[in-house]
Amino acid sequence: MKRSLIVGYGAICYVVFLAAFLYAIGFVGNLVVPRAVDNGIAASMAEAVAVNVVLLAAFALQHSVMARPGFKRRWTRLIPPAIERSTYVLLSSLLLFLLFWQWRTLPAIVWNVSWPPGKVALQALFWLGWVIVLASTFMINHFDLFGLRQFFLAWREKSYSELEFRATMLYRLVRHPLMLGFIVAFWAAPTMSAGHLLFAAMTTTYILVVLPIEEHDLSRALGEEYQQYRTRVPMLIPGVRLRKLRKQRSRLDAGAQPT
Repeated sequence: MKRSLIVGYGAICYVVFLAAFLYAIGFVGNLVVPRAVDNGIAASMAEAVAVNVVLLAAFALQHSVMARPGFKRRWTRLIPPAIERSTYVLLSSLLLFLLFWQWRTLPAIVWNVSWPPGKVALQALFWLGWVIVLASTFMINHFDLFGLRQFFLAWREKSYSELEFRATMLYRLVRHPLMLGFIVAFWAAPTMSAGHLLFAAMTTTYILVVLPIEEHDLSRALGEEYQQYRTRVPMLIPGVRLRKLRKQRSRLDAGAQPT
């Protein structure tokens, strides 16, 4: 009975996540969904900014705190470890739905790209960003990331084991392609409203703030292997690390030249 409940709970959490993920695409792209970044609740500018900032901050706080190893250790004293990740995914998804439901519209236009090739290029980048996000989850382990592997192992009465660190495909170009995909998708807008700009700016700031914290945790967990990976591969922008190494080498070579 306990195993069946764990599997059922994990499956429900994953379905809720899928719904939130698909809705997020429509929300950011103003596509199909009833409440979108440019089609939310009408409000004054002051109310809209205040409410939207609180909604984004609530998601960021939950997403960061529950991901920390120290919190996980204390949290799994209260709940079975097999559903820890599923619970994290569920709460993140529910906070996203709260954001979608209560988002206030800030309709002022910041930019509007009407040139057809530019508009098409930005729309293509929008979809490319979401493809990168989804593909990146499978390049590590989609099923472990969203709690499916954990409750499947519990169903088979097997202990959970951490996955081996591997840098595959996009992870050989940047250390966080999933976050890069989000940034691309959030900013690739032919028409950028003030509300969309607030959403993109706050989520990007959150990503840039939280990544060093996450990398600190990864370095402690994975040790020298991850430290070497960090020296080889840039965080978010492909090729940056390589260009820095080339510049450093050029300076060293120049300094070694006889005068």
